[in-house]
This record gives sequence, structure tokens and C-alpha cells, in this order.
Amino acid sequence: MTTVEGASMGAQASAAGEASPHESWGESLGYPDSVAKFMPALHGGFNAVNKYVSVPALRAGLGRFISNPLTGYLMILRTRGHKSGEMRDAPLGYTIVGEYVYCMAGFGRKTHWFQNVLADPHVEVNLPGRSFSGVAEQVTDPDERRRVVAPLMRSMGAIAAMVGMGNPWRDSDEAIARKCQGMPLVRVRATGIAAGADDPGGWFWVVVMGASGWWLLRMLRHRA
Repeated sequence: MTTVEGASMGAQASAAGEASPHESWGESLGYPDSVAKFMPALHGGFNAVNKYVSVPALRAGLGRFISNPLTGYLMILRTRGHKSGEMRDAPLGYTIVGEYVYCMAGFGRKTHWFQNVLADPHVEVNLPGRSFSGVAEQVTDPDERRRVVAPLMRSMGAIAAMVGMGNPWRDSDEAIARKCQGMPLVRVRATGIAAGADDPGGWFWVVVMGASGWWLLRMLRHRA
């Protein structure tokens, strides 16, 4: 049972943009009960997939090959850990509206990258085709949220429907915004240039060399 003190702490943390110590993953985010009860497990699963699959693939420059309207579009948001001080990479769905890149903390205010942004808004963004440094800000204006949340959810493809957020291609913009009203929305304004997978120090050359080596071996086997 929630005490008055606990409720007060949660309200104060929410107003400050911080996570309540009593808040669990996925709490008060609009997910259906059938999904919300599995949010802690989903969070752990996403973390594992991100660490061993999504982040290495995006770092290698494969975002251009794996991003599409069905499975969604992914970028890397690089933030500085608010506790460790080390740079952290988070693969996120995104959309571009006007001059900003937008993303959403689907696990709520406890999401680590969101807490990092609150502590230090200076970030780097690696999109499938470009990279830049920027300043991240939480979106609090309701009109801006309504304008942005719908295209953002549609950019995530089938993932939105899989987690019980409805059909983003069928539902109205207002209905989508209502379902996501508890999820922090962040916009990133570009301020400079960042190194991408194709630039010096990037890893896309490994993909090119690997594909070239595979093709060469096939040709040699065929000739033999």
C-alpha cells in the first residue's frame, strides 16, 4: 500500500524530472496490464539485446541496413553516466521533426539514459546516415508532444503494437499521445559534428572488408 509520504516523494520526483524510489519499471506509462506486469523482465531483455546486438550493429554502421518502416528506425544516443561519468550508448527509436531529433523513454523516468540527460544534456547522436553532437531537452509542452509522439511511434514500426500500444498506423494522433502521456519525450538540437561509423575511428570498414573477403573467397572457390 502506498503511504502519504511515498506518494509525496513520487510527486516531487516526477515534478523534478527524477524517478521516484518507489516507482517500478513501466509503472503509470499507459501499457496494458498484460504487458505492464512483464516490464521488469522486458527491461532486462532489452538491455541484453542492446548490449550484445543493437549497439555493436549500430556502431558498425549497420543502421542503414536494419532500419525500415516495419521493424523501426534506430539511432544511438550517447550520454554521460550521471553516476559513473562514463559515456553510455543507448539504441533508440527516433523521428526527425523540423530541426530536432526526438526520442522517448519507453520505460519511464527511471530509464538510465533519460536520467543521464537530466544530469548532463550534452549528447552525441549517431543516425544511420549521419552523426552530430547536440543538446537534449525534455519536452513538456503538450502541443509539441501531440505533434511529435504520433510520428515517433510510427517510426518504431511493429514494436509499438507488440508492447500493447495499439496500431500506430490506424490510431489517431490524439489517441497515440494519450497512450504515451506518461513517457518522457526528449528532443535533441544539433550543435556540432560527431564521428560516425564511416569516419576515422569508426567500424564500418570491418563490414566492407568482411563482405569483400567473403565475395573474394566465393570467386576463388568458383574458379577452382
